[in-house]
Amino acid sequence: MRRSKTMKRLKHSISVAAAFFVVTPGLASDLTGQASVIDGDTIEIHRTRIRIHGIDAPESSQLCRGADSNLYRCGQRAAIALADFIARRPVECVDIDQRTFNRVVAICTVEGVDIADWLVRNGLAVDWPKYSRGGYAEAQAEAQKQERGIWRGTFVEPWRYRKCDRSGGRVEECSDLN
Repeated sequence: MRRSKTMKRLKHSISVAAAFFVVTPGLASDLTGQASVIDGDTIEIHRTRIRIHGIDAPESSQLCRGADSNLYRCGQRAAIALADFIARRPVECVDIDQRTFNRVVAICTVEGVDIADWLVRNGLAVDWPKYSRGGYAEAQAEAQKQERGIWRGTFVEPWRYRKCDRSGGRVEECSDLN
């Protein structure tokens, strides 16, 4: 059952991507290529910043608690894992015509694998229902159940961490708002 839903989601992403590339080939070439990882949910292709749609990864400075209750840099871990996953392979992104902080917001894939789904499924990011409309809820439930990544311990949702950080909080207190 889960594989069937994953395949449907993948086929949908591929068909959206295919339609986009057929309709606007000039722009499509700007969103396909070797990506540099900026953080756990942002990449750059050909000097274009791309925010991965529907998810939120811990910030680079953010700390999480592991199963052993020790703090670790979960945002940095997400970025490194994303870079390792991409592994210099071409990334294809479909701009969904939303902008945040001068970045394109897109659905991105590597060899047909939805990067957002991969990040959430591995506990490196969370589904952001405000934007995904629950599109990665199943992946998140699986990560929680299997205690992958941030689900092994405790963490503050990235949007709560950013709000605390913007209001002048220290990394340690913003990372542990319980």
